[in-house]
Amino acid sequence: MQSRALREYATRRGWTIALQVKEIGSGASQRQLREKLLDAARRREIDVVLVWRLDRWGRSVADLLATLQELDHLGVGFISLTEALDLTTPAGRAMAGLLAVFAEFEREILCERVRAGLAHARRNGQKLGRPRTAARKAGEVRAQHRAGISKAEIARRLQIGRTSVRRILA
Repeated sequence: MQSRALREYATRRGWTIALQVKEIGSGASQRQLREKLLDAARRREIDVVLVWRLDRWGRSVADLLATLQELDHLGVGFISLTEALDLTTPAGRAMAGLLAVFAEFEREILCERVRAGLAHARRNGQKLGRPRTAARKAGEVRAQHRAGISKAEIARRLQIGRTSVRRILA
């Protein structure tokens, strides 16, 4: 149904379909077919991206906005058929501006929540960050190094990173 409606729209506009992408189960973070389409846009092989719905293109407001900005920078239009969003028109570009405002708002709210959560955790005495496992083994690192054991072997024996061993011995 979606493919037919998109083909009919392209025909009404007098467009030639250069590339048709159909992703099934496209909730994955890396969407290879969408990337293929973006690569075609980067090579200037397409003029417009036509989608059934916005949620078929972007999985988050930030992702949607980033790809829409890239397409705009490349001079490639973007049209969402069901939302009647046509970024090739002034009204459509104004709508994209509103999407950008909401994306920024979403990012700021998320940052505020993260900062509030971290502050709450600190107030409750919770230790944040990675555990200091290597620092607790500094004495053993130095002792094994004095015994002539290589840094790589010390890291293996104590199950810490080689960089941590070098840092302790520096």
